[in-house]
Amino acid sequence: MQTVAEEQLPKLSFWQIWNMCFGFFGIQFGWSLQMGNMSAIYEYLGASPEQIPGLWLAAPMTGLFIQPVIGYLSDRTWHPKLGRRRPYFLIGAILSSLALFIMPNASAIWMAAGTLWILDSCINVSMEPFRAFVADNLNKKQQPMGFAMQSMFIGLASFIAGYLPQKLVQWLGVSRERINGGLPQNIMYSFYIGGAVFFIAVLYTVLRSKEYPPADLNWREKVKESNKGFGGGFKEIIHAIRNMPLKMRQLALVNFLTWPGLFLMWFYYSTGVASDIFKGDPKLSSDLYTQGLEYANTTSAILNLVTFAFSFSLPFWVGKIGKKYTHTACLILGGLGLIWVNHISNPSMLYVAMGLVGIAWASILSMPYSMLAGCIPSNKMGIYMGIFNFFIVLPEIIASLFFGKVMEHILHNDRLLAVQVGGSLLLVAAVICIIFVKEND
Repeated sequence: MQTVAEEQLPKLSFWQIWNMCFGFFGIQFGWSLQMGNMSAIYEYLGASPEQIPGLWLAAPMTGLFIQPVIGYLSDRTWHPKLGRRRPYFLIGAILSSLALFIMPNASAIWMAAGTLWILDSCINVSMEPFRAFVADNLNKKQQPMGFAMQSMFIGLASFIAGYLPQKLVQWLGVSRERINGGLPQNIMYSFYIGGAVFFIAVLYTVLRSKEYPPADLNWREKVKESNKGFGGGFKEIIHAIRNMPLKMRQLALVNFLTWPGLFLMWFYYSTGVASDIFKGDPKLSSDLYTQGLEYANTTSAILNLVTFAFSFSLPFWVGKIGKKYTHTACLILGGLGLIWVNHISNPSMLYVAMGLVGIAWASILSMPYSMLAGCIPSNKMGIYMGIFNFFIVLPEIIASLFFGKVMEHILHNDRLLAVQVGGSLLLVAAVICIIFVKEND
């Protein structure tokens, strides 16, 4: 068993990094289908706009509990064939794919919400170890490339998933007709395809990549000595939270303000375009609402195409102006794009606005993790990456629990005004980043 110390990690080729990150293509494919269609699924099944945030509660709650636990477990795992992180990739992919096949067959709001809890739990099992996987296997010089590669696959998968329902109609003649009052057929088939893509992409990474065994040859004995069951694991997670590195605390504040802006976009952008710009109604049989959703999803696909393309340039910008200023500039562009959405009358301009958000999305998916990886102990990479997720899911929990009241009583169910609020939060996050985050580890 050949062990490699952190400072001696070899330089990997482009294709080795590609193989390591390809599984994220499948994970994001399934995630994007959910993000682009769950609000519409709920509204098709009879939910009102103020109910939508609460029905999204599954995503942050499962992330809050599952990601740190999976990080803790994967730090303490070594399988002779599958390594440390890949067992969790594979188990999560199998279960997520099954949930994606079940989701479009939900016939009531409670069924869709219950399936979403299962789906998000399984996706988190696969997704959490991927961040640690890159940090485990790449030296510090190549880590920005690895996280940028993940952003590239996220952008590409989201681009394809966004266009998929529309292209199934155009290319294969799949109907938009709703089946027994449920979902349109093209959305149903998109979820089936997403389940297959999720599993195949993750399986590719499992089979085509490798992991280095722990550098400490006595790690098993140390794990056994410190293994005190569930209580011991809980105490270790709490200890890690209390002793977060300073850089992690700084980035946590930026994330805490960034992600609510994205959640409001996911909650309301597609249904806002369908109802406010296309004047559709999910309660009527008219195609206007479905066409509006498809148009919104295609503009979101452009967002993700920009993410895919811009991710290749991130290492260049990091080399020129540093990680902190790269991330700040991207957040500003994304915030301006979301604010602009509420002032657009010509639907074609949505492509430009969402392209600006795509630049921010590329940075959000990579720069914080790249800055974070340099300050985390290598033997706690999984648990700290899971804890960092707290500052993504906690603001989403707050939004899910309370934004419905804001939506009903202050914004008067104006979906695109909620998106504009999200853009303002991205601008605030950019200000916090420039003031508080230190460039050096």
